[in-house]
Amino acid sequence: MIILHCLLVFLVSMVPVIELRGAIPIGVGLGVPEPLALLIAVIGNMIPVPFIYKFSRKLLTLGQESKFKLIKKFCDFCMKKGDRAGKKLQKKTGDSVYLALFLFVGIPIPGTGAWTGTLAASLLDLDYKKTVKSIICGVLLAGAIMLALSFGIFNVILGK
Repeated sequence: MIILHCLLVFLVSMVPVIELRGAIPIGVGLGVPEPLALLIAVIGNMIPVPFIYKFSRKLLTLGQESKFKLIKKFCDFCMKKGDRAGKKLQKKTGDSVYLALFLFVGIPIPGTGAWTGTLAASLLDLDYKKTVKSIICGVLLAGAIMLALSFGIFNVILGK
C-alpha cells in the first residue's frame, strides 16, 4: 500500500497549481514517512521543469501562427504579457532575478510553484542552468515549509 501512496504523492506533485504543496500533506496524511514524502514530491515536482522551459515559448510562438483566432489571441496575449512583465521584473530585480525566482517558487501559495516560475523564466529567456538551480532551491524551500506545516511545527511555535 505504501507504494501506491508514494505513487500518488509523485503524480500529484507533477500537477500544475497543486504541485508539492498538495502532494506532501497528502503523503503525510496517508502515512508516507515525511522524509520520503518530501523526496518523492521534490522529484515529481522537478520532472516537468525542463519540458516547460524548453517547449513553452515554442508552443506559444507556434500558437501565434494558428489559423484559430482564439488560440492565436490567447498565445499573443501570453507572449505580450510575459514580455511586459518580464521586462518590468528584470528592471526591478536586475542581477537578483534568480533570487526573485527562487523566492517566487519557494513561497508555497497557489500560483507560485515550479510550473509558473519555469514558464516565466522561459518567457524571460533566462539562463537555463541558473533557472533550474533557482527552481530546485525554491522547490526545496516550499517542500520544507509544507513539511513543517504537515508536522504541525507552526502550531507548536504559535503555542496552539
